[in-house]
Amino acid sequence: MKKYFLTFIALFSATEVLANQPKNWQLSFQDAASQSMREIVNFHDKLLLPIIIAISAFVLFLLVYACIRFSASRNPNPSKRTHNVAVEVLWTLIPCLILIVMAVPSFKILYKQDAIPKADVTVKAIGYQWYWGYEYPDENIIFESYMVADKDLKENQPRLLAVDNEVVVPVNKVIKVLITANDVLHAWALPSFGVKRDAVPGRINETWFKAEKVGTYYGQCSELCGIKHAFMPITVRVVSEEDYQEWLIGAKEKFAKEPLEKDQYKKLASK
Repeated sequence: MKKYFLTFIALFSATEVLANQPKNWQLSFQDAASQSMREIVNFHDKLLLPIIIAISAFVLFLLVYACIRFSASRNPNPSKRTHNVAVEVLWTLIPCLILIVMAVPSFKILYKQDAIPKADVTVKAIGYQWYWGYEYPDENIIFESYMVADKDLKENQPRLLAVDNEVVVPVNKVIKVLITANDVLHAWALPSFGVKRDAVPGRINETWFKAEKVGTYYGQCSELCGIKHAFMPITVRVVSEEDYQEWLIGAKEKFAKEPLEKDQYKKLASK
């Protein structure tokens, strides 16, 4: 009995260890790590979910009531009424009002996601079959990010989510992401940040996030793109400003888009 109770609790609770990635038997959202995701979760939990539960309960009540009240045994002579104007007006107006109540906060969230503030860091994500490529246009950095195979996984690296080269960004900074694809449709999605944008060949989509917690966050390609669609994970490591600057120094040398002279390395490192 205790085993089943603990399993039930696990369905509805999240642990800190797994807070930034999907969990077995998870029914809820991943823990929010940005203001945008918190607003999405609040919109779902405090508005959408109560409305859905109320409508479902009301419809279930009507079904049970109709089955009992209008059964053949209770109504040997069926009613010949064809319509009821008052009822028809109500079942038209009430859904309209419910949709308006849902639409207003929804539009606010969508507008905020599309209104990109001034970026502190810009990252370009390019979808390929079946991996991601990344560029830091302002830093002369370009690299590819492949899923780590099962046999190469290290301790605490999640299967099907860990990558060889992570995107690294500073905490509490506005990160603008330019998203495109090289071959077919892909989608760059990070649930903890409330981010999902299609990667379309020949077109650049934009999104942004501002991570509020240091940690490693996982996402996946969310657009069916071929036989290895499930093997296109996204890993973003959020670090302090000091650690980010230190990572930049090494990344500018390791992932330099163009060959740099020694004096240029010194200049970049001093930024």
